[in-house]
Amino acid sequence: MPRARYKQLVDQLAADIRCGALAPGTRLPTHRELAAQHGIALVTASRVYTELHAMGLVSGETGRGTFVRETSLAPGHGIDQPATERGMLDLNFNYPTLPGQADLLRQALRQLALSGDLEALLRYQPHAGRPHERALLARHLTDQGIPVTAQQVLIVNGAQHGLALTLQTLLKPGDVVAVDALTYPGFKAAAAARGVELLAVPCDASGPDFDALATLCRTRRVRAIYSMPTLHNPLGWVLDQRQRERLIDIAREHDLLIIEDAAYAFLASSAPAPLAALAPERTVHVSGFSKNIATGLRVGYLTAPAVWVAALERSIRASTWNTPGIMTALVCAWIEDGTLARLQAQKREDARCRQALARRVLAGLQPIGHEAGYFLWLPLPAEVRADQVVARLLHEQVAVSTAEPFSTSEQVPHALRLALGSVTLAQLEDALDKVRQAIAHFAY
Repeated sequence: MPRARYKQLVDQLAADIRCGALAPGTRLPTHRELAAQHGIALVTASRVYTELHAMGLVSGETGRGTFVRETSLAPGHGIDQPATERGMLDLNFNYPTLPGQADLLRQALRQLALSGDLEALLRYQPHAGRPHERALLARHLTDQGIPVTAQQVLIVNGAQHGLALTLQTLLKPGDVVAVDALTYPGFKAAAAARGVELLAVPCDASGPDFDALATLCRTRRVRAIYSMPTLHNPLGWVLDQRQRERLIDIAREHDLLIIEDAAYAFLASSAPAPLAALAPERTVHVSGFSKNIATGLRVGYLTAPAVWVAALERSIRASTWNTPGIMTALVCAWIEDGTLARLQAQKREDARCRQALARRVLAGLQPIGHEAGYFLWLPLPAEVRADQVVARLLHEQVAVSTAEPFSTSEQVPHALRLALGSVTLAQLEDALDKVRQAIAHFAY
């Protein structure tokens, strides 16, 4: 087929999709059928669909065919849709707060204003945090089951900064990191910025497939594994002791760096020991105070083996110079006076209430999640396409995400990830009811 005719077919199909002549969700002819209809070679038909896929207009799904995508969505399929419009119900991002937290902040700021150390907070801080604050965090982590020294704790500007620092410092562009087939989008973004290759490990609601991970490590030069063993985002699992030991055995056999993300771990009240406690010689443990206190604080921390600390400090200096002194002082005060512990207990109870509500409203749809998690994974019926559901919900003033931002494998499942912690309980019930209705609309 001459190049002009090949391009004409691409342009014709693209125009039909954009004008609505080919509606979102339309199943397109198979590659062989397209070739026969237009008198072109099979390889040329495949090139047509490849180009339409690159334009974001179609998606190919193993065993189902090629479908027209919902083009009214942003490329992230929901995760980057702004939920700040008036009346928009945000089930996209979690920023859980409790009544009275603003008053806590006012009181803490007053106390900070009266402290004799206030002027020091206006100056540059040590790159990894002030020594007494690192020592306080070390004691706090030791109480949480991660025995570390103050020198092993580095204060950072939120957990996302901690993940980016770890990649920047301990991995090189082109290095390979094993990740769950569904994982935290922020780590995907940080890995892409560093030029790190992510390889997907199959997983289900109970955890990753460790046999597949072991096989991957034997066939590729895997440098690290990124893991959320305690309250995985988005599937909500908590790996048991046996699973953690298997992961560590594989890491030791293949000399892998373990990057442990514990952003939501505070919600699981009786989890096994963190990976950083079980394999301290190779684990960087990253977390923060966005979910258990408030997202606006942007205070996080990481712990690492002593041999890596100096290099990580240099990366802090290169990226932000130092941590936010005032915010760190507030967080440390709340750790010392028990405010953090109270907030965590209250949020665990709040999350349980929201999970119970969600499972009641979505009964029959088989949602996946932890009983005290602030999010749910909702696989869709076989005939329902996630992009269509998300688009319909946007018209209903409800923001949700598809699986696309979380997926690291070629085949993206049709599912929704629902954040439960950013609206009131009454708003949550209303939003979830709209989710249920939107799915029912497209179900056969």
